[in-house]
Amino acid sequence: MRWPGDASDGTGPGSGGDGGGGESGGFGPPPQMPPEGGRHELPPMPPGPPPGYGYPPQQPSNTPELGPPYAPPPPPKAPPGPADPARAAATGLLNLSGLGLGYAFLRRRLLTVLCLGASAGLLIVALPADADGVPRWAVVGYLAVLLIAAADGARRGLRAPATAARIRPALAVVLGVVLLAVPAGGVLVYDSLRDDAVEKMLLDRLDRTDALVKKASAQDFAQSRGDYRTALDGYHDLTENHPGSRAAHRVHDSLDAYYKAVAAPYAEHDDCAAVAPLAYLRDVPKTIDREVLGSLATWPDDRLATSLLGCGTGKLGSGEGDGQGGELGQLLRTFPKSDQAAKVEPAVRDAVDRRAGELGGAEPCRATDELRRIGDTAKELPAPAPEHLRGDVDTAVEDGVYACGIDQFRDKKFAESRKTLAGFAGTYKSDERRARARQVAIAAEIAEQRPSAGAHLPPAHAPGGTRMELVISNDGPDPVEVLYTGPVTGRVTIAACGSCKAYPSEAAGAGQACKASGKKYPKKTLRLPAGTYHFLHKPGGDNATATSRAAGGTVQPGYSYTQCSYVVSSGGGENL
Repeated sequence: MRWPGDASDGTGPGSGGDGGGGESGGFGPPPQMPPEGGRHELPPMPPGPPPGYGYPPQQPSNTPELGPPYAPPPPPKAPPGPADPARAAATGLLNLSGLGLGYAFLRRRLLTVLCLGASAGLLIVALPADADGVPRWAVVGYLAVLLIAAADGARRGLRAPATAARIRPALAVVLGVVLLAVPAGGVLVYDSLRDDAVEKMLLDRLDRTDALVKKASAQDFAQSRGDYRTALDGYHDLTENHPGSRAAHRVHDSLDAYYKAVAAPYAEHDDCAAVAPLAYLRDVPKTIDREVLGSLATWPDDRLATSLLGCGTGKLGSGEGDGQGGELGQLLRTFPKSDQAAKVEPAVRDAVDRRAGELGGAEPCRATDELRRIGDTAKELPAPAPEHLRGDVDTAVEDGVYACGIDQFRDKKFAESRKTLAGFAGTYKSDERRARARQVAIAAEIAEQRPSAGAHLPPAHAPGGTRMELVISNDGPDPVEVLYTGPVTGRVTIAACGSCKAYPSEAAGAGQACKASGKKYPKKTLRLPAGTYHFLHKPGGDNATATSRAAGGTVQPGYSYTQCSYVVSSGGGENL
């Protein structure tokens, strides 16, 4: 058997011959030669598990086990340095910048990051800038953080360890003061941005208010008055609370459009519709300062006076108004020295003359009613309306009442004619037409029950010639009033017959009335010219219950006539 390196020829390693060029080196002792006989016996393997991969099994050992790896102790904390007030001030000032530079100077990284985070948080809350600004809680919180950081930085910087960054305290103080410009500049920039946001917000508000005015102008003033009031409050807020804003400087132009929108009926020559809007505009100076309004403060005055005159004169005779002279009264009270106030008297006079000219036309009653209403208005007019103006109206009304009653008779409106002319006779007792009015009123009353009595107006003057007697007796328990019309018209009242009673029937009355022997009946004698007459017997006295009766007849020359008035009882009452 041959081992590696074993050379029988003296040339292998370990040979001391010359052929190898020197001695061959190796590790350990020379290999043992096998015993004689060429056979080498290996020692037996110890019993155990079959061979395989992995680490050989650990054998029990009495060697003690080792502990965890060795860790070197932490370095000792650097001792605080000597007190340095300049450094403390510099550190506090640097922290006031909001950048945590004081902590960076002291090499306090975590605190530096916290300061930067607080500044970043404020920027997140504040930007983008809006009109409301930064919330108060954010500002207060951030200022508290800065003050705490400044105080803490100063405390830490007073005795900073030797490991802190070395910087000259004077330079740090100067740097801190300079860096204070960072938050100060940020505040200025933010205020500028916020001012821009506020201006935009105010301009938007002005635009919305102008749009509200435009919307309101499309409706009647009564419907849109609330919107106009809201818009006016908006303009007031801009001029009073934000006087230096761009929006406030534009308010005057907006108010010019506002006035024109409210006064649109005036531009359309609708005088009555323009009165309320223009009166409303006169109150605007109570809300908006006159310096802002400028010439707009008096802009509505002349227009309102013109509208009051036009509307008031247009309403004369219509009965419309507030009971104080209507728009004309408002004009005289509001603008007594205006040119329009001086035109009130001529306008009323023209209205009266125009209606007076219509009294002889087809509708005197309508003209009279209008004259009466004009008179009511004239009575309410304050100075400078002249007193004689009211007298002129009253005279025209007096003429109108008479003309109306006559026209009603002609139109066969006998009840209305009687009422109108009786009222005329009772009101205007000194009027020379009073007797004539009473004549026509009597004929109208008779014609209410006997229409043929109203075929034509009764004669205004009695005819001449012979007159015949007509004796009318009363055989009734109540006074009786006898109305007659024909060639002459009049009325007489016959006293009651105290001992007379109602008859049970027409036949009884016709056969017995006024015929009792030796009985004196109350009577009246009329002297009438010949002609056809219409009579109306109506009960007199406050307690009379009998109904009236009308009849007619002819009075001929050379005869005398008698009539007897009596009362007939019936199931429904008593009749003359």
